[in-house]
Amino acid sequence: MRAVPYKSIVIIGLVIVIAAFLTFRWWQGPLLPSYTISSMPLVQTVVATGRVVAVSRTEIGSEVAGVVVERLVQEGEQVAVGDLLLSLSSDEVAAQVSQAQAQLAQLTSSTRPQATVDLANAQVALAQASRNVERRRDLAAISAISDEEMEQAIQAQAQTRNDLENARLRANALSAGGVEEDLLRARIAALQAQLDKTQVRSKVSGTILSRTVEIGDLVQPGQGLFTIALDGNTEIRVPLDERNLSRLAVQQEAIAIADAYPDEAFPVRISFIAPSIDPQRGTVEVRLAVDPVPDFLRQDMTVSVNIETDRRLKALVVPNDALANVRGDNAEVWLLREGRVQRQPVTLGLRGLAASEVLSGLSAGDEILVDATLALDNGARVKTTQQSASFANTDEQITTTTSVENQAAGTVN
Repeated sequence: MRAVPYKSIVIIGLVIVIAAFLTFRWWQGPLLPSYTISSMPLVQTVVATGRVVAVSRTEIGSEVAGVVVERLVQEGEQVAVGDLLLSLSSDEVAAQVSQAQAQLAQLTSSTRPQATVDLANAQVALAQASRNVERRRDLAAISAISDEEMEQAIQAQAQTRNDLENARLRANALSAGGVEEDLLRARIAALQAQLDKTQVRSKVSGTILSRTVEIGDLVQPGQGLFTIALDGNTEIRVPLDERNLSRLAVQQEAIAIADAYPDEAFPVRISFIAPSIDPQRGTVEVRLAVDPVPDFLRQDMTVSVNIETDRRLKALVVPNDALANVRGDNAEVWLLREGRVQRQPVTLGLRGLAASEVLSGLSAGDEILVDATLALDNGARVKTTQQSASFANTDEQITTTTSVENQAAGTVN
């Protein structure tokens, strides 16, 4: 019998080894990635985008009509009570003030002294007319003059008495503190107030948010010229999905980050939760108080807020991609036992975009498949390769979040 060539024996041996290896691998099942469940701290938050607003703002306008001749402030500038914002044309009113002041000066230097002189002259004239009447009366007693001459003397005396009364009234009116002076001073005060109104000043302290006027513009009374955010409380207003309402409470702490200053986080807290829901968007307005207010914060800045809604010092954490058939707080995972997989029901606690807390159904150290959607049979053999979850760092807390873009509502899954 002819001997089998050595080369053929080697080939047959290799085929047998390969077949045995493939059979063993088939028996082990497919190679799949898996996670090992562990306990670690867990913080659940809601992340949303809102805007900075001043609690109060006011509009400054002009009380008089006029043309703007000077504007002294720009948007973003800080102003205090009494600061000049702009000036209106005031030539006509200023001329009227000067005219009234000249009339007052004339009253003091000329008209009032003349009235005093006129009063003295009227007193002299009355005394003279009274003496003339007495003389005529003596003459009439001896029929030296006619009755007509006597009547003329009496009429002249009455006229001088009336002239004296008029002079007295005029002197009183023109005296210091009299009616004429009071009227002139009141007119000057009114014109001066009108003149002062051409200087538009801030009635509050705050920051100029907007202006709607330029030099040369004609403004009318009541027209809004500047919008000012009042100094004082500042808050962030955020629309959140109404599904988050049960997780929110007044005084909850949060962290805010302005988009313009991503490295400058600052603390905030919920100060108000709206009592009603926006029916069109399904959101609830939440206001967060800012105290202290960072120097860089500006009105209407876009700000991201991270509201802590719950935390666990120690919790079993499962990546969300390992969950299947999620219904409310119930879900399933592929659990490995002695190289075989089985569907394992679990009960969930805190939940977020990246991971969820497992309240029951798993224990620390359990191994589960990464992909919960794999079409496997219960009891199927699998071979696994361990994966590290991106959040699985036991030295840090895990934050499960939802993000809100473009003012949309944030939700915790």
